[in-house]
Amino acid sequence: VQLVESGGGLVQPGGSLRLSCAASGLTFSRCHMRWYRQAPGKERELVASISGAGGSTNYAHSVKGRFTISRDNAKNTVYLQMNSLKPEDTAVYYCNAITFQFGYEYWGQGTQVTVSS
Repeated sequence: VQLVESGGGLVQPGGSLRLSCAASGLTFSRCHMRWYRQAPGKERELVASISGAGGSTNYAHSVKGRFTISRDNAKNTVYLQMNSLKPEDTAVYYCNAITFQFGYEYWGQGTQVTVSS
């Protein structure tokens, strides 16, 4: 199983980024997908989650209204559209998959997002 994140980088406050996570080696449509982030010196926190068919999403309070999680099951890819970025959004962002059956959990390697002027 592989989860490969991309799309991170340096952006100014107020800017936007779109993260992607391409999955392979699993039945993507039968996985809950999540984005986590971890800032230096802080614990990893759940940012957003999406159900297998994409009909149900949830967000951390800190990103609600600014971030949107979506998925394309035909492309085995989950996205995180991040708008109105703030310096406190700076972190390594991780893609996470949990299988419906048995609850196996997988992680990507992470992609750095830095919000700074």
